Amino acid sequence: MRAAHTVEQVREAEQALMARLPEGTLMQRAASGLAHAVLDLLGRGYGARVLLLVGSGNNGGDALFAGALLARRGAQVRALLLAPDATHPAGLVALRAAGGRVVDEVPAACDVVVDGIVGIGGHGGLRKGAAEVVAALEDVPFVAVDVPSGVDVDTGRVEGAHVEAAVTVTFGTHKAGHLVDPAAMACGAVHLVDIGLDLPAPAVTALQAADVAEMLPRPDPDAQKYTRGVVGVRAGSEQYPGAGVLCVAGAGCGLAGMVRYLGGAADLVRVEHPEVVVGEGRVQAWVVGSGGGADAGQALADSLADGVPVVVDADGLAHVGGPLGVSALLTPHAGELARMLGVERGAVEAEQLHFARLAARRYDAVVLLKGRHTLVAAPSGEVRVNTVGTSWLATAGAGDVLAGLCGSLLAAGLSPLDAGSVGAWLHGAAAVAAGRDGPLTAPAVAAALPGVCRSLPTLGSAPG
Repeated sequence: MRAAHTVEQVREAEQALMARLPEGTLMQRAASGLAHAVLDLLGRGYGARVLLLVGSGNNGGDALFAGALLARRGAQVRALLLAPDATHPAGLVALRAAGGRVVDEVPAACDVVVDGIVGIGGHGGLRKGAAEVVAALEDVPFVAVDVPSGVDVDTGRVEGAHVEAAVTVTFGTHKAGHLVDPAAMACGAVHLVDIGLDLPAPAVTALQAADVAEMLPRPDPDAQKYTRGVVGVRAGSEQYPGAGVLCVAGAGCGLAGMVRYLGGAADLVRVEHPEVVVGEGRVQAWVVGSGGGADAGQALADSLADGVPVVVDADGLAHVGGPLGVSALLTPHAGELARMLGVERGAVEAEQLHFARLAARRYDAVVLLKGRHTLVAAPSGEVRVNTVGTSWLATAGAGDVLAGLCGSLLAAGLSPLDAGSVGAWLHGAAAVAAGRDGPLTAPAVAAALPGVCRSLPTLGSAPG
């Protein structure tokens, strides 16, 4: 599991470690990892033209010491000091001793820029002078030290001018801004350097293939369809029958023992999914709202009356006014969450972590906020981020498949937090498998789900 910690947690861990190590050891570890990441990006050291943008404090120190290591490998290293009176003194000495030079303006040409402007404690966008320098280098790849300068590492917020990195090299642990959009979009590829920190429980996590494999429900040797869980689907309507079919496709991926359907697309469901039982009966979880139209309110009320866990999607969300009284997973996109919370969509998109947590507390439910990096937030404040997927997944009906998939995981016995985070991971992985970095449709995503499950590390021979 990929863990992300807060600035406060990281600083406390760094202080505890520095008390046990010789002075400067931690910075040397960070600088070594940073220098190797730059070399990996460039594919060479000798003759490479490297520009360091050096701010104050330890972030600038990391950049300077890394620059010294690169200079010893034959790189032409130049440093532009953006806070000359607060530059890390030992780092500056090391750079000059290795043959690096300090310059007063942006060089005419360089192959890579090392962003050591602002560290993990920075807030708000870049100041004017730094922003102008970064803008002048927009065609050169940036390697960010710990976090792209100008983004908020704890919240994922981006406000004003900031660095857009090709690679971000972070130390000890990921931070929320590496995983949560919009900050994560500015990070590029994130490279983690282990510097030996002893860290507490993380604030944010991201499941990996091995985690999903461990959490995925598997049938007991003596299982039958009812013991594996029955998922009920109240989705689709006369106006939107396809949503019901797609929701059933997600629910019927094989992770639960049976799918039961009640809704306005019964005839179409029978044709497309003859294995589905159409009609009343007991279920272990309900999926409600996808394409529900005018029927969504009554469908939600009927589902809640059963007292079993529910997934509420799309049209059903308009009828959620507070805690539902049962174990629940809500699956809004940013616009739907904005309407539920009475804020602008842009506010939700700018502070996704904040509003996902706020909604989880307000509705006493797990909230799955769909997006490039989907967030799954619990009322306790725990958040999981899904980083698996493709931009081609932004296609009609994909959310209906996801809702059904999460419902099948709920019916099979997973908690709403696990069902939402495992479902989001499988959904993203299925899109990658189905699309192969190209166009795809929602039915193709649903069809790819069994293959993705088979590919998981503990369920088959191929890695997930």
